[in-house]
Order: sequence, then structure tokens, then C-alpha cells
Amino acid sequence: MKPLKSILTCAAVALGLAATTAAAEPAKVGFVYVGPVGDFGWSYEHDQGRLAVEEHFGDAVETTFVESVPEGADAERVLTQMALSGHDLIFTTSFGYMDPTINVAAKFPNVHFEHATGYKNADNVSTYSARFYEGRAVIGTIAGRMTESNKVGYIASFPIPEVIRGINSAYIHAKKVNPDVEFKIVWVYTWFDPSKEADAATALIEQGVDVIMQHTDSPAAMTIAEERGIMAFGQASDMLQFGPTARLSSIIDNWEPYYIARVQAQIDGTWESVSTWDGIAPGMVKIGAFSDRIPADIQAEAQALADSIAAGDYHPFTGPLNKQDGSVWLADGEVADDGTLAGMNFYVEGIEGDVPN
Repeated sequence: MKPLKSILTCAAVALGLAATTAAAEPAKVGFVYVGPVGDFGWSYEHDQGRLAVEEHFGDAVETTFVESVPEGADAERVLTQMALSGHDLIFTTSFGYMDPTINVAAKFPNVHFEHATGYKNADNVSTYSARFYEGRAVIGTIAGRMTESNKVGYIASFPIPEVIRGINSAYIHAKKVNPDVEFKIVWVYTWFDPSKEADAATALIEQGVDVIMQHTDSPAAMTIAEERGIMAFGQASDMLQFGPTARLSSIIDNWEPYYIARVQAQIDGTWESVSTWDGIAPGMVKIGAFSDRIPADIQAEAQALADSIAAGDYHPFTGPLNKQDGSVWLADGEVADDGTLAGMNFYVEGIEGDVPN
């Protein structure tokens, strides 16, 4: 029979080991992607952020992801399964996941959710997005300077405010440096469909465009631009490897710092619901290296614009600006407020065609 002191000592050791094991339990963090991680665009860059989390935290974090999840009921099913399987923090990385995120979060109040590009928050739901329109002001300037046909093509995904803002910002700044520029817009109603994106790029080229922008996720348009000898911009990632001659620059989504900070807050127990909308200054939006085919003076002009935006000296939506119908939107020197930008559903003056319903 063991003496009481020995029994108590063993119990204390056992409790200590249990406490250590509990303390060492990794935070379980999930990511849901609308496209494949190999799209070399939107989902690819979010997954680069996930990998950065793993590298930064090591064994303190366990990450999982589900790719190519349609927006809607399928997303709600995937999120429910993640919550049931013990995830502490879940990132939902597409606009169409907004309502599924809110619905599932209401059922799992102890799980924290982060929704990208949405606007609905809850006690356990944060929202985050990037001011991509800042980057589009920069590449719009380059496009306006570089086009020889004065026709710029834009492959658009869905008519949501984020995409409409991007079209408007790119057009405004292309028009500032080239009053003769025209935008040709093709809506493909998908985030990731290389076949549709390639067809859209081909259709734009047949309309005479010699520069292509996109708000879709695959490098298909860049590949077509390379094959057809025109110019293009990388979207979400650099995409240089798909158009070494065609690519002029790119808008790069840099989610790594945000993901690391939010996972750290989860680990520290300081996570709270926030709304984040960052741009060039904090580095969430990065401008890819300029191609050597862009003349030095145009590179300098584009860089100066990016620097001015980052410094807070210039806002891409500064009046005078009119809506498409000619009505005044912003007076001279007036800056658009975030609420209007977040819900933007109109084209600015000069863009042809209607915003789809």
C-alpha cells in the first residue's frame, strides 16, 4: 500500500501533465475557398495566407481547408461540419458565403468566424476586405497610358459592389491620363472558370482591345493575352509565369499579416468582432513589379500615384465625378465615403452599358 504522500504526489504529477497537454492543444483554424487552391488567383492567395499561419505558429496551430465550395447551401453545410469538428476559428473567403456564415455562426456562438468581403457582423463574426480599388487606380493609369487602340477590356465576375468599384476606379484613372480611352466590359458570372474567362478575353480582343483587366480568378485571360500579343494585368496573384511578355503589373492580395494577427488574437483570447478594410498603406493590397515594357516615365507616374494613396494624400474616388447618367455624384474635391463605396451599384460617367441586375 502506497503512503498518502506518494499518492498525492502522483496525482499532482498527473494533473500537471493533463494541464500541460490541455495548454498544448493547438488552435484549430479552418478556411473555406470558393475556388481551387491552384487557381493562381483569389483562392491561391488566401491559401498562401493559411500556409503563412502554419509557418508562423508551428505546432500551436492546426489548419484545414475545403476548396471549390459553391456559395449557398453547400457553404452552410461545410461550415456546419467545420464547427462540429472542433474548429475554433473559421475564415470564409468569398462574398457569397456571407449569409451562410451568419447562419452557422448563430448556431455555434463559441466558434469565431471571419468573413471576407462581406458586411454582416455578429458577436462571433468579423468581416475583412481589401481596398482593391486602390490598386485598380494604379493599373488603370498604366492601362490608359499603354493602350494604343484606346480600348481596354475588363472581365468582370459578378455585379457586386467590390467588382463595380474596381471597374469605376480603373476607368476613372485611365480616363484621367487618356481622354480617348474606352472600356469594354464582359460579365462572366463566375469567379473561376478558365474556359469562360478565356472566351471572354478572346471576345474582347475581337472588339479591338489591346489591354485586358480582370476580376476573375484564373490566369486564363493572361494566357490568351500572351498568345495574342496584347497586354494584361495579374489579378490577386502576380501571374507573371502565364504572361511573361503580356503582363504589365498586377494587383496582389496579401492576406498573410491579417491571418497571422487574427489567429494570434484567437490564441491569446483577445479575439473580438471587428470590421477591417485595408489597402495599399498596410500592405493588404500590393502592386506587382512593373514590366520593363512600361516606359520609365509611366512607371514613375504609377508609383507616385500608389505612394500618394498609401500616404493618405489622395483618394481614388475624389470629385468632380458624375454618375453614368450625368448626375453629380461628388463635387470638386469631395471624397466618397466608405458607406457609398461599400454599396456601390452604379457606373461613373463615360462607361458604356448597364450594371447587370
